[in-house]
Amino acid sequence: MPDRPRAAIVYDCLFPVDTGGGERVYRRIAELLAERGYEVDYLTRERGPGQQEAAGGAFRVVPVWRGEINDAQGVRRPLAALRFGWAVLRALRRQRRAYALVLASATPVFTAMAASLALAGTRVPLVVDWLEVWSWRKWRAYSGALVGTVAALLQRIALRLGTVLTANSSFTAERIRRRRPGAEPLLLGLVDLADDEQAALCPAQQPPRLLFAGRHIADKRVEAIPAALARARAAVPDLSADIAGSGPQTPVVRAQAALLELGDALRLPGRVEEPELVRLMSGAAVLLNPSAREGFGLVVAEAARYGTPSVVVAGEDNAAVELVVDGVNGFVAPSASASDLADAVCRALAGGPALRASTRAWFERERSRRSLSVSVDRLLERLAARPGA
Repeated sequence: MPDRPRAAIVYDCLFPVDTGGGERVYRRIAELLAERGYEVDYLTRERGPGQQEAAGGAFRVVPVWRGEINDAQGVRRPLAALRFGWAVLRALRRQRRAYALVLASATPVFTAMAASLALAGTRVPLVVDWLEVWSWRKWRAYSGALVGTVAALLQRIALRLGTVLTANSSFTAERIRRRRPGAEPLLLGLVDLADDEQAALCPAQQPPRLLFAGRHIADKRVEAIPAALARARAAVPDLSADIAGSGPQTPVVRAQAALLELGDALRLPGRVEEPELVRLMSGAAVLLNPSAREGFGLVVAEAARYGTPSVVVAGEDNAAVELVVDGVNGFVAPSASASDLADAVCRALAGGPALRASTRAWFERERSRRSLSVSVDRLLERLAARPGA
C-alpha cells in the first residue's frame, strides 16, 4: 500500500487535557484528517502522563515544549509563546518535507510565524487558522501599552502568512479581509462540535436555574452574574444560578455573592466533569454568558443541543452574538449591566417550553449548515485546486 499523506496540527493545547473552544476545534480537525486517510501529528506542549492516550489513537501527539502558557490572571505569557514558537520551528524544520499539509493556529501568532519559517523553501501548504483577530485597542487592554502594541504589529505581520487562511467566525473573517486585501478566508463551521447523537430536548428543572460554564477570567465577566441574578430574582424569586469553572475571578464572584446575600441561590461547583456538566446544561433554564470576548461561542451550541437558550452580550469582540437569534434560541443583551442581563434572562425565562423547542430546532438546522466536517472537505478541495498542487 502507498504511504498515507502526513499532516501536522500545531497548537499549544490539546483537548481534553486542556479545555476550551480552540482545543476542541483543533482536536476535531486532527480526527477528521485522520478519517480522510492522513497520518496526523499534533505538535503541542508536553502535558505529562496520559497525553498520548487523550488522542484516542486517531492521531499522534508530538510534544515539542514543556511549560505554562498563562499567568495567574489567565493571560498568555509572551515569553512562553515565543519559546513554544521556537520549539515548533525546530521540530517542523526537521520534518518539513514529510508533510502534505501543516495547519498552525495563529493563537499565539508566534506559532504561525514559526511554522511559516520552518516551511520556507518547500511546497508544503501552510493553513493558518485564526480563532480571533484583535484590534490594536484590544491588544493594549489585554497586554498593556508596550506589549499590546508589539502584539498588534506581530498580528499584522502574521496575517500575511499562509497558503490558506481559515476563520472561526464571520466577523473574524471580515477583519482578515480588511487587514489582508484580496484574502479569501475559509469560514469554519463549528456548530457540529457540540453534536451528540444521544442529546435530546430536555425540560428545564424547577425551580429555574441559570448556568455559566467556562473559565473565570476577566474577559468572561463572570463577576457580573451575581448582581444580574439578584436583579432577576426581583421578578422570579426562586431563580438561582450555578457558576461552573474556576479562575482568578472566582474570589470576586464569591465576594459579590456575599455582599448581595445570595446564599444558596448562587452555587460555585468549580470545574465539573462531563456527566455533571451535561446534567447542569440540560436542566438549566438559561445559559448566561456575559463574556466580552469569544472566538466562536461553542458553549451556546452545546446548550442549544438540549434546548437550553442562551443570553449573551453585544460587543465588537464577541462572536457568540452570531449564534444567538433574539426570541429563537435566546437573547442578546445590549450590555453586561445587571439590569440589561436580568431583563434578557427574564425574557428567556418567559419563553418557557416554546423557546426551548425553538432553540433545539435552531441547533438541528445549524449543525448541518455549519459543519466542521464539511469545512475540512472544502479546505482540502481548496488546497488541491491551488496552482502547482
